[in-house]
Amino acid sequence: MPIDTIYGSLQGLKPNQIKQLQRLYHQKVPGDLFVTPEFAQRLAAISTEIDQPICAYINRRGQVIRVGVGTPRQTQIPALELPRYGAERLCGIRCIATKLQAEPPKEASLTAMVLQRLDALVVLTLTGEGFERRGGGATGYVKEAYIAHLLPQSELNPDNRYYWTVSSPLSLDILANQDFLDMVEGLEAEFQREYIAQEVDADRDRVIIVGLRTDNMSEEESETGLSELGRLVDTAGGEVLDTIRQKRSRPDSQTVVGTGKVQEIALKIQTLGANLVAFDRDLSPSQVRNLETQLGVRVVDRTEVILDIFAQRAQSRAGKLQVELAQLEYMRPRLTGRGQAMSRLGGGIGTRGPGETKLETERRAIGQRIARLQQEVNQLQAHRSRLRKQRQKNEVPSIAIVGYTNAGKSTLVNALTNAEVYAADQLFATLDPTTRKLLVPDPDRAEALTILLTDTVGFIQELPPSLVDAFRATLEEVTEADALLHVVDLSHPAWHTQLRSVMTILEEMPITPGPILIAFNKIDRASGKTLEKAKEEFPLAVFISATQRFGLENLREKLGQLVRYAVVQ
Repeated sequence: MPIDTIYGSLQGLKPNQIKQLQRLYHQKVPGDLFVTPEFAQRLAAISTEIDQPICAYINRRGQVIRVGVGTPRQTQIPALELPRYGAERLCGIRCIATKLQAEPPKEASLTAMVLQRLDALVVLTLTGEGFERRGGGATGYVKEAYIAHLLPQSELNPDNRYYWTVSSPLSLDILANQDFLDMVEGLEAEFQREYIAQEVDADRDRVIIVGLRTDNMSEEESETGLSELGRLVDTAGGEVLDTIRQKRSRPDSQTVVGTGKVQEIALKIQTLGANLVAFDRDLSPSQVRNLETQLGVRVVDRTEVILDIFAQRAQSRAGKLQVELAQLEYMRPRLTGRGQAMSRLGGGIGTRGPGETKLETERRAIGQRIARLQQEVNQLQAHRSRLRKQRQKNEVPSIAIVGYTNAGKSTLVNALTNAEVYAADQLFATLDPTTRKLLVPDPDRAEALTILLTDTVGFIQELPPSLVDAFRATLEEVTEADALLHVVDLSHPAWHTQLRSVMTILEEMPITPGPILIAFNKIDRASGKTLEKAKEEFPLAVFISATQRFGLENLREKLGQLVRYAVVQ
């Protein structure tokens, strides 16, 4: 933008009035003062003449860097154009605004101050009486002034939702004698102390999660989804600072949530020092771009959080291969139209470069990589198919363990087979399938029957399509097994929903899986009422506690019966 650009609404302004506004760029204010009386009166004179509020944005060197016609909310600097110093610094810019009415600044203007992390907002209220002109200059326009600035988090009142403080009305003479630098340095020293305290665990992303409840969702479903997103963020290594909710009939096509809620999220980002916002639903590429532009931090959706967890958890070459494929499939459509935003998000040597040439290069490279990965996944499928055929040739029956993530599948495999499969109270703790031998009672013969027990990747409601496709080699363990053991975490408040989610995914598979035995796990943590309800609704299920090794003998007997039934069928 040219140095003399005037922002805001210029409709109805005369050429000489616009020139007066442009001349403000040539003014300078001493760095240690909020504003001089001369500059304040000049702003007031122009504002009175055009009968509109105006704002001048000044950096710490005293240079006017932006002039706008309108309120601080209407003329604020876009997030991407602001210096990004982080939560320990202010942005280094103060706003001097005029107000035609003799009243304190309104919440919209103060919110704009917080969103930009301005050093200060000075509001000059004007009077329409007693104007004088002395020596060609305008005087007598400023009635009183207000100084507003951000509050450090330590000074916020828990009962007060505002993040700022506003002075009592000041005369222009008193305002001109206020020490601006002393105030700013004191504020930043406090912000720095808070920032250092927060940086004790600096490797973790500081995350605000956002949930949208639409008309087709119950409150319970919405809260369950938010709780699960919180656990996903925690598993991915992030720290959830706050949860923001909104209820509306349908998602906003531009920003998912409404304009006011976007502003609320932006305020939380500034006051809590968040560097990431996670939404509880999939976002379109345009929604991500719009939100990042308005919020000034990275925005991810539920799928991206899951992909990040998978990238961390994959151990085998096969797992890493499939995770990379899923990530590239997810990323490819989100490159479209990024333009300059790509270089902003990349950052660093080799990632800069503004435009479509880079975009096309990225898209072509990703397409080629996807083709190679799909070929390798096909080879992986063929290899696993040969292994399964060998097992079938040896007539060793197999059972695949399926279930919602963190239902206790790996713990159960360890308890039954004394294996050492990694197990933890986390979502998607294990990704790679593990197969172990297990001896179970044979209902037709006295000796034990050897079966193969395969631990598979955990399911989750609304499993991202890119993951279903990329993990098809793993999921084929489910469709090729003689039978399935569906493990359900009975201690989870939403166990019924999780059970249905897994069954839905199984029903959508191209090959119908074999017979299914449901095993309700973690019954030692479930309430008596929940246990009674599950037994009444699922009388053929088994009830176990893998950690306490309760009910495992009964499970072995049921598995023997299940295999015999599946083989006969």
